[in-house]
Amino acid sequence: MTSDSDQQNLRPPPHVLIFPMPVQGHLNSMLNLSHLFCLAEFDVTFIISDFSHRRLLQHTTVASTFARYPGFQFRTFPDGLPEDHPRSGHRAMEFMSSVKNVTVPLFKEMMIQENFLASATRRPVTCFLADGLLSFAADFCEENGLPLICFRTATTSYFWALFRFPQLLQAQEIPFQGKSMDKLIESIPAMEGFLRKRDLPSFYRVDDLNDPVLKEVIAVTMLIKRAQVAIFNTCEELEGQIVAEIRKHVPRVFSIGPIHEQVKYRLTEKKAESSIITASLWEEDRSCINWLDMQAPKSVIYVSFGSLALVTRDQVLELLHGLLDSSHRFLWVMRPDSITGSDGEDPVPAELKEHVKGKGLLVEWAPQENVLNHPAVGGFLTHSGWNSTLESIAAGVPMVCWPYFADQTTNSRFVSEVWKIGLDIKDTCDRKTIEKAIRDLMEVRKDEFIERAENLAKLVKMTVSEGGSSYNNLDGLIQYIKSLVIWLCIANGINWY
Repeated sequence: MTSDSDQQNLRPPPHVLIFPMPVQGHLNSMLNLSHLFCLAEFDVTFIISDFSHRRLLQHTTVASTFARYPGFQFRTFPDGLPEDHPRSGHRAMEFMSSVKNVTVPLFKEMMIQENFLASATRRPVTCFLADGLLSFAADFCEENGLPLICFRTATTSYFWALFRFPQLLQAQEIPFQGKSMDKLIESIPAMEGFLRKRDLPSFYRVDDLNDPVLKEVIAVTMLIKRAQVAIFNTCEELEGQIVAEIRKHVPRVFSIGPIHEQVKYRLTEKKAESSIITASLWEEDRSCINWLDMQAPKSVIYVSFGSLALVTRDQVLELLHGLLDSSHRFLWVMRPDSITGSDGEDPVPAELKEHVKGKGLLVEWAPQENVLNHPAVGGFLTHSGWNSTLESIAAGVPMVCWPYFADQTTNSRFVSEVWKIGLDIKDTCDRKTIEKAIRDLMEVRKDEFIERAENLAKLVKMTVSEGGSSYNNLDGLIQYIKSLVIWLCIANGINWY
């Protein structure tokens, strides 16, 4: 006869279904969360597009990392777009629409046909952990009796600014319609006193509030009220007041970030041999690390505008002149599909390339975490995407913020005015502004920025360590998911073990 403890060990673990929007920023954090669940000995099914899956296998260690966890599996589906579609920039909405119209119906069909992914060794899905941009998730879960966990991969402050849409409208703080963009916003609790109109999510920058993109973004934001749980890749030390406001509207909120740092700590804690996952969809040029090895400590400014942002050829020239005029060495990630208006021309004229030699290095993609943690890097000129911002915070690297869209316009304000670890130059792109910002960051105010950035890095690393708020919140999330196994079995009248 088996004992109660033996029987407990024989019970299949919880089975978490994870469905991210298949773009790099979302894949990155949700793959890392999957890694954390694998370390908790959960079964995980990860939904991904064929396109993204091929790129991950080609350019990352995803296959070897997850091969260590027999409970993990990828399920791949087409995203409905041709191979050469950019899936970024101004055509990102086409991508999201295609996922909704092509991937989601195939996913639903698979779930029904395969009895919610049950097998001889695997429970049916215990809960659906869905990207907060997937508008179908709430209806799907309610129709099928599944608990919904909503994962918002951008900043909590960005989500909160969108969630307060009705109050902004009532206070006539939107639409802008010629009003001063520097006027402070008063209708978003916990952000009064520093958030200006220009710092609101970029989707608010429309004259017509019936703009279809804005309406879709707000509708998806409000769906979080139908979730049993919300997860944010943040920590109380960064956005605690805003997390507290959201807890007034959502039953359970777990702030468990920075997730990439949480993975590092848990791997060390468990003495696990797995490697850290970077969800890169492009080949990383690691020669840039050799170049950094030859530079003086904190002498290089790293430049990258992420996986989705687009820049014009004119903006490239202004940015490049600003960098060269600052006289600081730089490493610039210039993604091949990121330049618009160049008509196939090299965005950097030959004469400027001569000036770059010896002062800077241009690469198509880089191992960003390695770069930010390199002793030669003293600053980051960034688009202020949340993954990049968190990675820079954790590395203790000050930032010059030049945001592109969505949450980035809000993130950049927090960097400059709340955490005070950088400068925000949004809505400008001229060489003098860029030169001055880089000089301020790397020379004039270097010591104060580095001191604040390094102190904040220590703080966020403590939060994912044992006893820290994010560490405890992750444990709380894991325990909650375990409790769902019993609840689902009782609800369906079956033996839970």
